[in-house]
Amino acid sequence: MASLRKASAYSKKKVVPFTRVSKKKSRSYIKTVPHQKIVKFVMGKESLYQQGKLPHGLTVVSNEKVQIRHNALEACRQYINKKLDKELSGQYLFKVVPFPHHIQRENKMLTGAGADRMQTGMQLAFGKSVGKAAILKKGGKIFFLAVPNPKAVLFVRKLIKQVQSKLPCKIKIIEEKIN
Repeated sequence: MASLRKASAYSKKKVVPFTRVSKKKSRSYIKTVPHQKIVKFVMGKESLYQQGKLPHGLTVVSNEKVQIRHNALEACRQYINKKLDKELSGQYLFKVVPFPHHIQRENKMLTGAGADRMQTGMQLAFGKSVGKAAILKKGGKIFFLAVPNPKAVLFVRKLIKQVQSKLPCKIKIIEEKIN
């Protein structure tokens, strides 16, 4: 598997969403769509939340306009879900809010001896699809968590602080009491 470019190559750039996929191949701008790395979007027990047994809600919100790659969201999801399941044993609700629609492209460049004879440089530099990202505006929701008690809220806040380095933006945690 090829290595990924660093997130700063994409995360804070002004971007036009690139999502055109059609059933008719001739109308489709995108010939190959990368597979979705996020396996689940809702974890824990949604039934407890609907019954009102999880009264403390935390929403992780982006403080700036940003693109978050699907592999970053999946890494955060796996870490948070593993720790929540171990600590709260199913007494929580965890949602990944954005769905990565935007397809990122990369114009692969060769390096080394003889590379100049093998590529076209910036001529026809549209690029091939390499991954997906969610485009978020300032104040866009990233994660939603619901937990049963104030002790669990402190634990979740600590988890989010640990995961913060995996996200390419500054975040804010909004806490609310759900009736």
